[in-house]
Amino acid sequence: MYVIVILAMIAGFLALRLYSVLGKRTGHEQEPALRPAEDRAKVTVLQPRPATEMSGDSVRLADGLIAPGAEMGVRALIAADRSFDVPQFVDGAKSAYRMVLEAFWRGDRDEIAWLCDDDVRASFEEAIAAREAEGHVLDNRLVRIEKARIVEASVDGRIAQVALQFEADIAAITRDKDGNVVAGSMTDAIGTNDIWTFTRDIRSADPNWKLSETDEA
Repeated sequence: MYVIVILAMIAGFLALRLYSVLGKRTGHEQEPALRPAEDRAKVTVLQPRPATEMSGDSVRLADGLIAPGAEMGVRALIAADRSFDVPQFVDGAKSAYRMVLEAFWRGDRDEIAWLCDDDVRASFEEAIAAREAEGHVLDNRLVRIEKARIVEASVDGRIAQVALQFEADIAAITRDKDGNVVAGSMTDAIGTNDIWTFTRDIRSADPNWKLSETDEA
């Protein structure tokens, strides 16, 4: 199922052969070095806020960040994990969305392994290997995230899941191995509408959430 879901998402992008790196590249620049593990560990992505830092009712303050029908699940999650803060989580999810896309587009398997669970990682790596076999180099840019909101939340025992809807604009170019443009445009952004689900063991010492599923909205 994960392979089908991931490939469905990728198909939407690869219709115009979307890939990316940080910012716009000419196709002749050196690939960015992989971020060392000790540096990645310092990046705050989807980490819960300590309970002492929380202020007020996280649900009440999350105007526009929770879709109708998802509030009950969010309240259940907060009851199970008092460190869960909706505005902070959505901000972290936006960062994770950008980081996962950019890692996938540039073929950074280490970054993907850090941000995704095993099933999603395997699907991304399969897609990366397929495009590398074609000799394509992808040059994408996440122009903007128009909207990010929680559409579903649940707690099953110690496992919490939060699904977010992302509406974003992406510009992209595909180049062949010689740097020639074969598809796409950096001037015409394409709108995307995806739902990404993040999962965390709320009793684990690891504070990070991981991407566990993707789908089209």
